[in-house]
Amino acid sequence: MSSRKTTHVVPHDEGWAVKAGGAKRAHRVFGTKAEAVFAGREFSKSRSSEFLIHGQDGKIQRTASHGGDPCPPRDKK
Repeated sequence: MSSRKTTHVVPHDEGWAVKAGGAKRAHRVFGTKAEAVFAGREFSKSRSSEFLIHGQDGKIQRTASHGGDPCPPRDKK
């Protein structure tokens, strides 16, 4: 199984947090989800990681790949 880097936007006691996958502590905490998503996307791009946005219930709502996609799309020529 391949190890991939991930970045998550998750609910937090103080609002929303940006966390690196597997980290116990948040990278940063924000008051709104929109702020966390914006900062998380930049953090994910800098790490070339998969970006996962969670809902208030903890389930993944959206994903994006910033260089860490284990199955990248292929060009159809």
